Amino acid sequence: AGEGATHGCAELVAAAIANARRARDEAGGGDRFVALDIGPTGRLLAPLGDLDFEDAVVAFAEQVRAGAAAGADLVVVETMSDLHELKAAVLAVRENCDLPVFATATFNDRGKLLTGADPATVVALLEGLHVDALGLNCGLGPDGPEAFTEAMERLARRGARILGGCCGTTPAHIAALRARCGSIAPVPITPKRRTIVSSYTHTVEIGATPPTIIGERINPTGKKRFQQALREGDMAYILRQGLEQQEAGADVLDVNVGLPGVDERAMLPRIAGELQAVLDLPLQLDTSNPAALEAALRRVNGKALVNSVNGKAESMAAVLPLVAKYGGVLVCLCLDETGIPPTAEGRVAVAEKIVHEAERFGIARHDLVVDPLCLSVSSDPTAATVTLEAIRLVRERLGVATILGVSNVSFGLPRREALNAGFLMLALGAGLSAGIVNPNNAALMDAIRVFRALHGDDPGFETYIRTHPPIPASETPKPRNPETAESRDAGMLEDRHLSAAVRRGLKSEAARLAAEALAAGVDSLALIDGELVPALDEVGRGFEAGTVFLPQLLAAAEAAGAAFDEIKTRLAASGAVRGSAGRVALATVKGDIHDIGKNIVKVLLENYGFDVLDLGRDVAPETVVAAIRENGLRLVGLSALMTTTVAAMEETIRLVHAECPGCRVMVGGAVLTSGYAAQIGADFYSKDAMGAVRYATSLFEGAESGATAGGNAP
Repeated sequence: AGEGATHGCAELVAAAIANARRARDEAGGGDRFVALDIGPTGRLLAPLGDLDFEDAVVAFAEQVRAGAAAGADLVVVETMSDLHELKAAVLAVRENCDLPVFATATFNDRGKLLTGADPATVVALLEGLHVDALGLNCGLGPDGPEAFTEAMERLARRGARILGGCCGTTPAHIAALRARCGSIAPVPITPKRRTIVSSYTHTVEIGATPPTIIGERINPTGKKRFQQALREGDMAYILRQGLEQQEAGADVLDVNVGLPGVDERAMLPRIAGELQAVLDLPLQLDTSNPAALEAALRRVNGKALVNSVNGKAESMAAVLPLVAKYGGVLVCLCLDETGIPPTAEGRVAVAEKIVHEAERFGIARHDLVVDPLCLSVSSDPTAATVTLEAIRLVRERLGVATILGVSNVSFGLPRREALNAGFLMLALGAGLSAGIVNPNNAALMDAIRVFRALHGDDPGFETYIRTHPPIPASETPKPRNPETAESRDAGMLEDRHLSAAVRRGLKSEAARLAAEALAAGVDSLALIDGELVPALDEVGRGFEAGTVFLPQLLAAAEAAGAAFDEIKTRLAASGAVRGSAGRVALATVKGDIHDIGKNIVKVLLENYGFDVLDLGRDVAPETVVAAIRENGLRLVGLSALMTTTVAAMEETIRLVHAECPGCRVMVGGAVLTSGYAAQIGADFYSKDAMGAVRYATSLFEGAESGATAGGNAP
């Protein structure tokens, strides 16, 4: 093709695969295979960024179809740092070809993806999606061939079965790897059979420390205020319900939006996404609508608990294929066309039918949780004993975990919380794995803590003592109102300050609280300096310490931005103008199209009051210099993800220092270290976005005070 010609995806992929196939044939063919390689888009998926999940699937699907048509033998999805994008890519492969798919992720020095997932969480998602091989690549690792092969041998002897090289490896690395590890016999794979659900950051093993607590409050049944919130789209109220249950000790959140007049197919994935933007608990998708279930199951970030399937043929035909495709742990209700069997044996028979049908779809028993169902003892005095016996039999005969909606047992009777707590203790003794309960109910949570303490799951009674401190004799506890305790709307989140809304990432609530404060006469600048910046600083410190993850960091920034919009409106109306903290240019260097890191830095800088000039990605050194001169900039930030583009970063730094000596250069990216940044001449290196904010703040504040700022930070 002539100079300047452009080519489409299919044409480029076809040419690349043709080249690889030719090289394979020239090397003798044999057991050599050609893989279609799919890397990250370089963009953050919503709600963290502006790339919709389905748009990501479409983009990956185009590559997959082209690769399959061109003759690829398999697909490798690699160097993924976002669990949600990884899911989008694997789905695109599964839906557009029948080739084997390998998937690998990139972890940082804390063993986390950029968006917070640990290795177990990545494995849970990928196993649910039925990839053919999974692992890790790039990110961290030894430099020379000898160190590389030593590390790879250790991995092989621990169970790794496919070994290779990524960024920075050379033919010498691969030759040394083959010589050292080629004869190692693969370690046998041992099935773990753990019942795992996950969020986008961590896993929860159902029944590991019984019971797994599933918060039931995001459900419109019998909750008029929640019904109102659903109909009005009051996300702030719904998110508070989730945060409240998380703080009360829930392990998983049940999400049910089934209400007449509500489009469940649209609302269930929306609320699931909104919840995952502000908290990191796994979700239970609770719906009897298969279309709503698929819409939410497809988009949820992690491996969800699915509630539910029953023994009716139509239910199994609708739900089992969805769980088989998207993964998840499935709740199995012990009812069928004849209703709920009156005996424990009858309920176990229904459970056995569902288990066998699920296995026919490739759903393993450890991905099933049986709900023996409990009726109210007010209408059937034997209801509790039948359910308890069913729990025992399910565990003994089928070997699967069990779950119950505990409060059903007390319907129609007074002092329900006492009955619920007693029944829960009996169920746990019978082998119950998980309970769907109100985690704000003190009696139920006390029962759980007592069971764990007496069962040996609370070493040193630490949790029990912490939650039951001695009461001084002079203090008399106030009597509790059980009905109030059952139905309260917001018991845990008493802090309604603007700073709390920002820390929790509650965007609409932050905007509302800011508007209310301004209307009450609070000074705009005092609100910024006293509420917004301290809240962002606290979240930033948590991010740097590894206790807060990127989604929470960006959610806090978005909430602060919403509040700041209210403040800017007030300042504009009054004629007052808050000065910029300083102007900064950001760019991904020439040859590199990955701009996740740059975009994160941009969001945070803007929410700290900086005016950001985003030069985009694949930016030539001359373009960076021109922008500095045109805007009189004192600071520019450069990003690079690939080792092959660090040379362009070095050239950009050299040109900036030569042509614009008054401008500092800060750098970041997965392939950089502080030592390498110093070697290529950067003024500052940061491994995360908050470090860039801190440096920019110190640089501009130092200029105002006459001090100097610079040097390379570790």
